[in-house]
Amino acid sequence: MKEKLMQMLEERQEEMIAIRRYLHENPELSFQEENTSKYIEDFYKGKDVKLDTKVGGGYGLIVTINGGKPGKTIGLRADFDALPIEEQTGLPFQSKNPGVMHACAHDGHTAYLMVLADCLLALKDEIPGVIKIIHQPAEEVPPGGAIGMIESGLLDDLDNIFGIHLLPLGPAGVVGYNSGYVFPGRAYFKLTIQGRGGHGSSPHLANDAIVAGAHFVIAIQTVISRRLNPFDMGVVTIGSFDGKGTFNVIKDRVELEGDVRGMSEETRSKIEEEVHRMAKGMEQEFGVQIELDYKPDYPPLYNDPEVTKMVASYLHNANDPRIKEVREFPKMAPSEDFAHYAKKFPANFFYICCTPEGVTNPYFNHHPKFDMDEHALLVAAKAVGHVVCGYYQLS
Repeated sequence: MKEKLMQMLEERQEEMIAIRRYLHENPELSFQEENTSKYIEDFYKGKDVKLDTKVGGGYGLIVTINGGKPGKTIGLRADFDALPIEEQTGLPFQSKNPGVMHACAHDGHTAYLMVLADCLLALKDEIPGVIKIIHQPAEEVPPGGAIGMIESGLLDDLDNIFGIHLLPLGPAGVVGYNSGYVFPGRAYFKLTIQGRGGHGSSPHLANDAIVAGAHFVIAIQTVISRRLNPFDMGVVTIGSFDGKGTFNVIKDRVELEGDVRGMSEETRSKIEEEVHRMAKGMEQEFGVQIELDYKPDYPPLYNDPEVTKMVASYLHNANDPRIKEVREFPKMAPSEDFAHYAKKFPANFFYICCTPEGVTNPYFNHHPKFDMDEHALLVAAKAVGHVVCGYYQLS
């Protein structure tokens, strides 16, 4: 079966590219992907699959491929939302929707998985088990689309789940994996400081919220340098400080927004505890009123070591000319809502390199000039295909 599957994927490379380009031209933001969902649904209509749509109360789809023999159930997941970015690539298939762009390769994720799913469907009688194709919306915006897909109950029978991400960390043909906690969890907070306004010449008659906010910006970094184990990864970024006013007026109110990352649940919890503690202490130190809205969203992504070892062996032994190098990657700093699946099911999330040909310093995901080598779509399809065949011991 493996040989037949790989040949089918080779023959449909141009179809993957065409799907990716259509999706790239027609991106939709998280929780608004109605047309994208309909496009995916139409692809599967009339095929011998169980098709669930509007999964999780949104635009998610789950395509169930029942194999010809009993066995384990696995999930293959791809996301399909875009980002609020004005595209600057100049590609002939550049986004038609102003201010919206597939800048994180979700168009590629969806394209490869649609074609792989269709090929697996054609060979389903040889599969000893069930494969659930998970087309997930809203990965980019908390709380993320994964929660709804999981809470639907349609995935409760999964034994394992797999996903990939296209990243410009090497040329097409390079595949990466890693084990344990590999992506940090994330949280968002908004801190509102209410002081007392006044004239710039009379600070003693006012209570400057900007001074309190500026102190918080500096002090919060001591959580990382003095409250965490030096071997733990944690980041606190104050990305917004809204204190605009008039130069000679003491500001009575400011709002700060922050981004928190932690490579373990313990680290993430510790940072949350310290942010609350510092906010409360500021009320005493500066005599201001503090309102803190703290929202943990994506958990750290945990690649199960045994599942990862299994995936790595399948990739190393693929003997596929399209997969030119398989290597262990370091941990990475972004967050991913695939982590929700990995909390519930033993999982592996691995990486397909896609640096455009001839480019030595590529634009990374989320950049308005992000692009990919489209040959990586076939690499993705074949890599995941090899994992499926290895999992089910199909030669």
